Amino acid sequence: MLKAVILIGGPQKGTRFRPLSFEVPKPLFPVAGVPMLQHHIEACSKLPNMKEILLIGFYQPNEELNRFLSCAQQDFKISIRYLQEYAALGTGGGIYHFRDQILSGSPEAFFVMNADVCSEFPLPEMLDFQKEHGDAYSFVILGTTANRKQSLNYGCIVENEQTDEVLHYVEKPSTFVSDIINCGIYLFTPEIFQHIGTVFQKNQQDMLFCSEEEQSNGWHRAEVIRLEQDIFTALAGQGKLYVYKTDRFWSQIKSAGSAIYASRLYLNQYHTTHPERLATNREGGPKTRGNVYIHPTANIDPTAVLGPNVSIGTGVTIGAGVRVRESIILHGATLQDHSCVLNSIVGWGSTIGKWARVEGTPSDPNPNDPYAKIDSETLFRDGKLTPSITILGCNVNIPSEVIILNSIVLPHKDLNRSFKNQIIL
Repeated sequence: MLKAVILIGGPQKGTRFRPLSFEVPKPLFPVAGVPMLQHHIEACSKLPNMKEILLIGFYQPNEELNRFLSCAQQDFKISIRYLQEYAALGTGGGIYHFRDQILSGSPEAFFVMNADVCSEFPLPEMLDFQKEHGDAYSFVILGTTANRKQSLNYGCIVENEQTDEVLHYVEKPSTFVSDIINCGIYLFTPEIFQHIGTVFQKNQQDMLFCSEEEQSNGWHRAEVIRLEQDIFTALAGQGKLYVYKTDRFWSQIKSAGSAIYASRLYLNQYHTTHPERLATNREGGPKTRGNVYIHPTANIDPTAVLGPNVSIGTGVTIGAGVRVRESIILHGATLQDHSCVLNSIVGWGSTIGKWARVEGTPSDPNPNDPYAKIDSETLFRDGKLTPSITILGCNVNIPSEVIILNSIVLPHKDLNRSFKNQIIL
């Protein structure tokens, strides 16, 4: 029997995802037409013997999260539960805190995955790999190849090329260590809790020697344990940790700009997994180019041209002659006649006036480098806003014949003129 744990973090983590994370917890943000988490849950539910999926995070359970969980349970016919941490406990602390729930029913192994990755999720291959390599007590990290410069932004893995054993693990090194990076998807056996327990006890001992001031600082809690720095670094080179390398698609979803790139990857995957989700050119319907997802409730004028890589949410209205490319249009938005939306995310219930243009600059990986990943772009560089995709928060009104370029517009704004390279508060 198998289980899966998805680490969804909490509200303080979505800062790079603002203003979109104001309205919806980041893991529920729609990527390629469905909530980000649904891609993980679907991949897990396809595994035979998968009995339960646990979400661990410190979001307050809200109506939206509860509704998503009950729908997903019905759709995928699998038990899905949310376990709420009382504080941010780190990637290892969360699973250690809820170890009894994870181990109930005696699973042979369980997957742990970060919610903010987009992947083809080669979970069956990881299971086969674990059986071939090592013993019942070995653990598997999913790895992929990055280019030398970008590898510094990730956990880096030095492996034994003959056995795939992890010899050395460094989280975000300051100099080049390896071009194999950690994908944030792991396969553990229950034995992992012994290793986490050892760190927990060591932390408790260290706490005895801490000053009161340090103890009151939240990060000195003994329960805060990070899988990457505290567990993998210690396990590397002990014959217990292996890396399964994938050459299929993988990306992080840290910023809103990376959500558009992730949407593109998933839309492309739909050709094999969900062809019914991809719009086709039909008489009386809008013209689509490339991969486009349109929710059945959207109302789109047949003269509109959409694509490539466009996702249209529920209840969206798109007028005559509208052009949309490389964008996500969220539910209830209205794009009036002849408006143009490129490399942008249009928030819930927002309106773009006639002949208006909303455009961003894509932050895509280098297409000439097969190992390039999307950069976690900084919001500012040299005191200026870095050109990236344009984001409209919810209920933003853009008047007719106005241009919004490389800007972030916070929710509930009525703009009255054009803007370029600005955050509109």
